[in-house]
Amino acid sequence: MRAVRGAFVIWLREVLRFLREPSRIVGMIAQPLLYLLLVGNGISHGFTLNAARGADYLTYMFPGIVGMSVLFTSLFGAMSIVWDREFGFLKEVLVSPVPRWAIVAGKAAGGMSVAVVQGAILLLLAPAVGVHLGVLTFLAMLGVLALISLALVGLGIVIASRMESMQGFQVIMNFLVMPMFFLSGALYPIRGMPAWLAGLMHVDPLTYGIDALRHIVYGSSLVTRFLTQFSLGLDLTVTTAVAVLLLALASWAFTASRSA
Repeated sequence: MRAVRGAFVIWLREVLRFLREPSRIVGMIAQPLLYLLLVGNGISHGFTLNAARGADYLTYMFPGIVGMSVLFTSLFGAMSIVWDREFGFLKEVLVSPVPRWAIVAGKAAGGMSVAVVQGAILLLLAPAVGVHLGVLTFLAMLGVLALISLALVGLGIVIASRMESMQGFQVIMNFLVMPMFFLSGALYPIRGMPAWLAGLMHVDPLTYGIDALRHIVYGSSLVTRFLTQFSLGLDLTVTTAVAVLLLALASWAFTASRSA
């Protein structure tokens, strides 16, 4: 119960910190919308998805942009560990009787909650780009977003546990975020890519999460076969396995960290 209470308090702190920063909320929503409305509309008027009958590029891009918002929010959400270390809050937490894995659990749950809320807001805006989601589809997508976020928060915690400064963490994150996004199939499908690029896209864990989102958006329609790369079962299995692995590594890295 002590561990559960400790994890809950840390989760609540992360959520309250997010809610008390309106500029952060606006920025998190505005960035993916700019990608969708400016980049998506611009590219969609330049070419069409010939293999995907009945779907335009903007519709194809929407699940990828939702995944992008979760990617940015989840990875940079782990920044709070570095922030808390620099300002001394982490030392106060570490001298408490709360086990360190509970601290990681609270941080991961907090980052996941923030990312899912942001994703939910974007999903509510789906009709603006011609994507209409039912209630069950909406809830299923939130579940996939939660899995994606847990995996990415775990990766962020692994890195943050070894970082001594905000500057160092931001450099590493900037190096990871954009390649993960572009290799995820958010903007273009794996089919037709050069072998070396397709190989990199296959090892990007975000690829499977975004592919799962597309499965859920298009359901059993004929166009699903042309817009997705893998089966929904494989997507969910890989995303879940990566989330479990990275959260376990995050707990180990945080416990073994010198500064922790």
